[in-house]
Amino acid sequence: MKLVDANVIIRYLTCDDQKKAEACRALLEKTVAGRAPSLFMADIAIAEIVWVLESVYKLSKDEIKDKLETVLNTPNIDFQNKQVLTESVVIYATYNIDFIDAYQAVLAKHRQISAIYSYDTDFDKLAGVSRIEP
Repeated sequence: MKLVDANVIIRYLTCDDQKKAEACRALLEKTVAGRAPSLFMADIAIAEIVWVLESVYKLSKDEIKDKLETVLNTPNIDFQNKQVLTESVVIYATYNIDFIDAYQAVLAKHRQISAIYSYDTDFDKLAGVSRIEP
């Protein structure tokens, strides 16, 4: 198994550098086919991908959601918390909140944490999460 950094996935998704995008595509194809070691991606790398696609490439949340769902469902790529990430992507696009807020809300639910200390009112949009201002 090898760890894959966010920039490899970003190059693949955006094709902003044709040579690098082709190398990333080849790596992912080999990985999917089992001709290269499986890959591991940390949750923080997914957050970086979201941030870059939003801020640099100006993609919509729906476009980012579609791209991330493809990545999260790619065979032979393992994730730190795949279920949390998968749910977070949906909440991020559906409720128009920041990805990190969606991730924290889903993580809290999975860890059976019922309240979040925060001044961020985006949490108020989500059922099952109680926001408390300190």
